[in-house]
Amino acid sequence: MEFNRSQGVLLHVSCLPSHGGIGDLGPAAHEFVAFLAAARQHIWQVLPLAPTGFGNSPYAASSAFAGNPYLISLEMLADWGWIARERLGVLPGAGGYVDFEQVERSKLPVLEEAADNFLDRGTSDPALAAQWAEFEAFCRAQSSWLNDYALFAELRRQLNTGAWTTWPEPLRRRDPNALAEVMAQHGRALAREQVLQFAFSRQWTLLREAAARSGVRILGDIAIFVNFDSADVWTHPELFELDEELRPIRIAGVPPDYFSPTGQRWGNPLYRWDVLEQSGFEWWIHRIGRSVELYDIVRLDHFRGFEAFWAIPAEEETAINGAWVKAPGFKLFRALEAALGPLPLVAEDLGLITAEVDLLRTSLHMPGMKVLQFGFSDKGAHIHLPHRFEPGCVAYTGTHDNDTTTGWWRGLGAEVRAAVEAYIGPVSERPAWPLIRATAASVAQLALAPAQDLLELGSEARMNTPAVAQGNWSWRAPAGCWTPELAARLAAIVEVTDRDNDPMGPKTA
Repeated sequence: MEFNRSQGVLLHVSCLPSHGGIGDLGPAAHEFVAFLAAARQHIWQVLPLAPTGFGNSPYAASSAFAGNPYLISLEMLADWGWIARERLGVLPGAGGYVDFEQVERSKLPVLEEAADNFLDRGTSDPALAAQWAEFEAFCRAQSSWLNDYALFAELRRQLNTGAWTTWPEPLRRRDPNALAEVMAQHGRALAREQVLQFAFSRQWTLLREAAARSGVRILGDIAIFVNFDSADVWTHPELFELDEELRPIRIAGVPPDYFSPTGQRWGNPLYRWDVLEQSGFEWWIHRIGRSVELYDIVRLDHFRGFEAFWAIPAEEETAINGAWVKAPGFKLFRALEAALGPLPLVAEDLGLITAEVDLLRTSLHMPGMKVLQFGFSDKGAHIHLPHRFEPGCVAYTGTHDNDTTTGWWRGLGAEVRAAVEAYIGPVSERPAWPLIRATAASVAQLALAPAQDLLELGSEARMNTPAVAQGNWSWRAPAGCWTPELAARLAAIVEVTDRDNDPMGPKTA
């Protein structure tokens, strides 16, 4: 679909300076919404909100449907009466990078304690009666994934053996008797997982409502592939390319590119698209349906894979020896539209893009992406510069996979630096805001910048380095950084570039 001319900020929820060692859906998130409104920004883009797996990547989640419990605000749970406020004193503070192991050690037990309190008192405490009714309705509405996710999460905790393929045979193959025994023995723990998902959903809904009142739309993100060690693959192995031992036959990735000379071997199992098509793409309909429940606009990561995907034999150690295999892009999206209606989708179409991928995207009236950092290396890269943009695109200074603009500039050679300054003028070692202005002044429908660029931070604030497994996703914004002066600076750009519009409102001239 087409969007109105708007501007926004890319910042994952975990990057907020929340109390508890990791950004969450509580006061810091609501303060950020207020900043966006003051800055006349109409889009907040987040990364996938799912529970993270190995390496803490939101793109390698343990569920394509669940929310990350670490993002639950304990302060809000205290406001709801689920836990005494003094219990929050054991948590790390609002500053510094995310230490995921510390969050697991310190925050998760308090979350579980709050969930237990809700289970104990939800049916007897009149103050919690309305919330308990909401919880029961949530469980009914999300039953298609919630029960299996709770089982998966609890079995992972109990068995602590790594991937689900190492579980005892009856459990890895989902023997009904074995699952019934787990449910009988661990009903309390399963209910706790459901309560945490309810708490996440309730807090996310409150945040989205606050954003809507402030004229801010949420642009979410979903990975095309799912993690092998996930509730999705364990629950639906028939939908993925697995052998008789339930091990991946071929896996996903991308060939050698800008980020890696050996390509990227992601390790996600590939879909059995023929099986999905026979079901009318039912699983994908549920997945996209869940996404449009959570977000106003949905970015499809690695859109290229819906036309053809890079299939790597699972035994290969790199992505070099893969092959392109066709995917049923048109059939899938027509089925999604038939089931869900017009969809507010954005295509991440970076990398090796063919005419066939462009045709799929444009036929679906889906905006693609442009990244200014990519535009200066050679003439072929100029498609990422504003003079080559077409209106149907979403423009960024950089994304979560790029270095910050300041860090990128510091690493450039003299020739590329000269090209940058020839295009946007002298930057005096401060290139972030000139690129923000160039992005906003372009004809792109949506113009976005990572929060790190607003703050002119260097490589120490980089969110992710592709093809590097560890050390990512931990940056957090410093407390007090969303100042009135910064909001006014952004608002002035919005005014002069005509971007003060609801991206999904009535069409503007």
